[in-house]
Amino acid sequence: MKKYTVVLAAAALAAATLAGCGGSSSVSEDQKLYVYNWGEYIDPDVLDMFTEETGIEVVYDEFETNEIMYPKIAAGGVNYDVVCPSDYMIERMIEEDLLSELNYDNIPNISNIDTTYLDQAKQFDPENKYSVPYCWGTVGILYNKTMVDEPIDSWSVLWDEKYKDNILMQDSVRDAFGVALKSLGYSLNSTDETELDAAKDLLIEQKPLVQAYVIDQVRDKMIGNEAAIGVIYSGEAIFTQRENPDLEYVIPKEGTNVWIDSWVIPKNAEHKENAEKFINFLCRADIALKNFEYITYSTPNKAARELIEDEDIKNSKVAFPDAAALQNCETFNYLGSDFDELYSNLWNEVKSN
Repeated sequence: MKKYTVVLAAAALAAATLAGCGGSSSVSEDQKLYVYNWGEYIDPDVLDMFTEETGIEVVYDEFETNEIMYPKIAAGGVNYDVVCPSDYMIERMIEEDLLSELNYDNIPNISNIDTTYLDQAKQFDPENKYSVPYCWGTVGILYNKTMVDEPIDSWSVLWDEKYKDNILMQDSVRDAFGVALKSLGYSLNSTDETELDAAKDLLIEQKPLVQAYVIDQVRDKMIGNEAAIGVIYSGEAIFTQRENPDLEYVIPKEGTNVWIDSWVIPKNAEHKENAEKFINFLCRADIALKNFEYITYSTPNKAARELIEDEDIKNSKVAFPDAAALQNCETFNYLGSDFDELYSNLWNEVKSN
């Protein structure tokens, strides 16, 4: 796939830059920017455009989960200048004083971000001091219409024995427990140990039916008809549907996670002004549109959304679900270190059972 190959090439280039940043690069250190982002979560051309317009060289690195990203930032061993965590992780990083307040004088394009998402971001960044929304979406079920017997509208299908070895689950503690908790009618932010034990038991019960616990691989497996059903992020679902028209995405009736990934600047960042220039650049309407078209995750940028020419995607219920579809949905909260540990221990029980 072209998209996958290009991103790998960009990652390889970033790795080479990281390896050589102490020596051969002709760009001075104050003209660099160290970015830490999710895999396949930016159009590589955007990085080139930013460098061409500003002269700032981007040193780019990727992570797969918030839980992989967090310890690197917390330890301070690598001085990333700008990072893109999710809602609950931003809440944790604020609480632990790991982030710098943003200087919005350097980010005037914040005006392009729809106030709906700035208001939603106040759930984890109460005064919008530390984060700028980048992408948002839902977690739902992607299913192959030729491989299932009926339209799907519930998480319960993930426990249907007729789909044994045809189910893909997210290899992510909060996402997996979110599915189980919502299936049981509980909040995905539950701190009730009885509810969490019930969710653990439900995931253990499901395990023999699961073909694989995956993250990015769910996309390729579903495109290739290697599974009938997968838990997936909405942006990935849009991409898969373009590649395989037999795939359908649904937000289960029990509700799910509505998430926001946002740009933040770690407190130990050495190039804060460069980071703010980068965030401002990404908030520009044409750049936000370019990223949306490439990564297919929903944009909170109202100016970019107005520029979308494809009416199907502009009105897509996957990319931009209406209020009714989101009725039972929640955003993940940071539950504190004790519950982080409890969730992780319960997840380990599931995986090792």
